[in-house]
Amino acid sequence: MRPDRNTWLFLLLCAIWGSTWIGIKAGVDAVPPLFFAGTRFTAAGLILLGFSAWQGSARIARRDWGRAAACALLMITLCYGPLFWGMRHIDSGTAAVLELGLTPVALLGFALALREERFARIKILAIGMGLGGLVVLFGPVAAESWTSGDRDASLQVWGALAVASAAIIYGAGSVVARPLLRTYPSTLLAGATTLIGGIALLALSFAFEPESVQALRGDWGWAAWSGWVFLVLFGSLVGYTIYMQLLRDIGASRAGAYAFVSPVIAVGLGVMVMGETVSLLDGIGMVILLAAAWLAMTGKQAPPEIERTAQVS
Repeated sequence: MRPDRNTWLFLLLCAIWGSTWIGIKAGVDAVPPLFFAGTRFTAAGLILLGFSAWQGSARIARRDWGRAAACALLMITLCYGPLFWGMRHIDSGTAAVLELGLTPVALLGFALALREERFARIKILAIGMGLGGLVVLFGPVAAESWTSGDRDASLQVWGALAVASAAIIYGAGSVVARPLLRTYPSTLLAGATTLIGGIALLALSFAFEPESVQALRGDWGWAAWSGWVFLVLFGSLVGYTIYMQLLRDIGASRAGAYAFVSPVIAVGLGVMVMGETVSLLDGIGMVILLAAAWLAMTGKQAPPEIERTAQVS
């Protein structure tokens, strides 16, 4: 059977979001993380909304502003703020596996809570394995920081927790966003959420990152600027729009299956480009997390009424 359009979009999303982690790491090593994230999403939002207006898309109705703002805060501000900060303290490949491995598990949890998925024991096992993978991956570092008081180890643990929280928050935002995607074009919603979320990130940056004023000069270095351009053009404009379309067409949990492929790309690029290393214990933890992600996606079917609604939209 020849792959359909959604399959090709899904594969493209895996490749793009598996590569963005190098750009993020290069950026946050040189620029305040909230500022780097805020400028990225604000620029992407303006471009997306301009393109949406050129297409003649209708505006978001006033009754839906609250939900759209909630999506922006969950999927952009409260997700990427902790994510970019956390990546200052852990490797890009580890961050990718942690965030992407937990994303389908988080999507599953919220989908079950909001009755977008049917309860099954294998899904509860997936959530348990996700937590187990997190313990294997960062348990030894957490124990070291607790017993020795090592500041670097403590920052690594807090960075990991920040990245993990980003996955959970993003899962909540994805489920909240789906009803809007049955009403509005994905480009319009992607533009609105990235712009609102980006502006909120910039406000937080100027409030809590004193270096953000100096970063306005733009002397970031070629690596950070290259990462920023890649994140805006591909990570946000292309990737986020594709994700919104898949979220609408195939549902939150299936759209989250990019987490199976993207971490492998991210870890490989981290080793080749950034010189990062992967220990045996790290590898075991990563395998457990990805296995949990696979279980979270296995045999998933949304309730019939939800599927019919998605097909009609």
